[in-house]
Amino acid sequence: MTRILIADDHDVVRSGVRAILNGHEDWEVVGEARDGKEAIDQAQATRPDIVILDYGLPLVNGVEVTRQIRGRVPGVEVLIFTMHDTDSLVREVLEAGARGFLLKSDAKQFLVSAVESLAAHKPFFTGKVSETLLATYLSKGTASESALSSREKAVVQLIAEGKTNKQIANILSISTKTVETHRALALRKLNLDTTAALIRYAIRNKLVEG
Repeated sequence: MTRILIADDHDVVRSGVRAILNGHEDWEVVGEARDGKEAIDQAQATRPDIVILDYGLPLVNGVEVTRQIRGRVPGVEVLIFTMHDTDSLVREVLEAGARGFLLKSDAKQFLVSAVESLAAHKPFFTGKVSETLLATYLSKGTASESALSSREKAVVQLIAEGKTNKQIANILSISTKTVETHRALALRKLNLDTTAALIRYAIRNKLVEG
């Protein structure tokens, strides 16, 4: 039996994914999550084989959730489920440990195939992901040094969502001093100087809804 966790902040999306998965007797949906923090907690509690994970989750984004789940649940496979497929996004989820990438627009056609591949511990990608992009990532590793790390992006997202340093520290299980360090690094890397500018960056780059 393949155990699956669904993490998406839209009820209708989770229901639709569950309906597709329920048609397969060897698959069991063991939990659902509405935000990134809940996804991490549910993954630790249910120990799924596969997590179907919306990239744009509230509280903690899909990249940081992937990193934490992969670190806490050995052997789990993560399928990033998103409306966006930019090269930078794909590189970020690969770096975090995801081995599946599915556009929401392709769900009806490819969700079953994606789950089958990940259940067999084989990668699955749709959208603009090409063999060239994968080869480039595997040969070079991470994106450019100027890009924000997944943890820095997680902090920027939470700042844009109006969370205090103390709340961010609690959500990400880090100290408030570390939160301040990540904020400062993000500002420096992005050549910004205010929180308002960080929020505009988060909205423009789809870390939060505008």
